[in-house]
Amino acid sequence: MLKPNLAELGKLAKDKHIENKKYFDKLKKKAPKNLDYVMQELHDAEFKKTDCLSCANCCKTTGPLFTSADIERIAKHLRQKPQQFIEQYLRIDEDKDYVLQSVPCAFLDQDNTCFIYEVRPKACREFPHTDRKKFQQISDLTLKNIPICPAAYNIVEEMKKKLPL
Repeated sequence: MLKPNLAELGKLAKDKHIENKKYFDKLKKKAPKNLDYVMQELHDAEFKKTDCLSCANCCKTTGPLFTSADIERIAKHLRQKPQQFIEQYLRIDEDKDYVLQSVPCAFLDQDNTCFIYEVRPKACREFPHTDRKKFQQISDLTLKNIPICPAAYNIVEEMKKKLPL
């Protein structure tokens, strides 16, 4: 399957949204026994051919949630106190979570690499979350990630072929 470019991704995701929502609603009701295995396979296959550094749309358009552990780890790496890190980079959102003050991410370099890659937030390490256990439980998150991440879009399209419901 051809990877959608970012210009097409939003439209493709929008066109497929209702179909994907219905698919995930069915998936939540009755997930196949081999779902996690299939998702791991699809995820691994997609990321063998996907170069995140050629895109970085996630870093440019969205921000991760920062856990307390993330804040501690990143602040230490930057030789800051956690409170300094929070004041400089984060804000509290409507769900009372720590998120970036603004996007694109302050830690994204011009070549799409990350200044804090070794200590990046858990949400960044796990993005687009397509290899998570009990995948059916994060379908709302996946629906949000499809218009952001070409790899997530491809994985879901392949998933619908491999696991027709």
